[in-house]
Amino acid sequence: MDLSEVMRCAPTSRRFTPDPVPQEALRRALELARFAPSGGNRQGWRVVVVRDPDARLALRELYLPQWRAYMQHTGWAQMLEHPERSDPARLRMVRRADDYANRLQQVPVHLVVGVRLADLAVTDAGLPRQSIVGGASVYPFIQNLLLALRDQGLGAALTTLLVPAEAEVKRLLAIPDDIALAAHVGVGHRSDPWPRALSRRPVTEFAFAERYGQPLA
Repeated sequence: MDLSEVMRCAPTSRRFTPDPVPQEALRRALELARFAPSGGNRQGWRVVVVRDPDARLALRELYLPQWRAYMQHTGWAQMLEHPERSDPARLRMVRRADDYANRLQQVPVHLVVGVRLADLAVTDAGLPRQSIVGGASVYPFIQNLLLALRDQGLGAALTTLLVPAEAEVKRLLAIPDDIALAAHVGVGHRSDPWPRALSRRPVTEFAFAERYGQPLA
């Protein structure tokens, strides 16, 4: 696929066919993802590929409490309780996300992505706000991975909801202490049609010229 096409039509996939994910397609995606930018070229990302049914079920059990808390926090639980009050498109998305969480063990491949703590350069650690910079050492790799999976004809869903259960996930998958959990990516053959392009805000709403708020010509 052309890069611009991949970037425009790599949606979150939450419904998958039962078809197995070819190992060669997964390896190819990982091969491409490794060329992501990396501060100091440290390449601190680490990936555990989980196919075992028992391990997938265990990940679901760790995911669900975090998902239910998220549902309450966002108000999505109330949307499901009172669907007549909700925007139909938004409601459809929430229902699919809830179904994904409850059927997580059925997702053919789980990629548990971590990053070596020693490889993080957290340049905003001293600022009086929540730190975000450390993610620059792993999330470009994850985005590369999502695009590479799409190029291989595979759907994927990225979440960070397993992160609060980091200790349990690390015990389950024998992840060393020096690795921090960064993301969970569910992978499989998408059962829904691929979109031609995702719905996104126009450039004029988020990019500015010279000063924040000044229109970009």
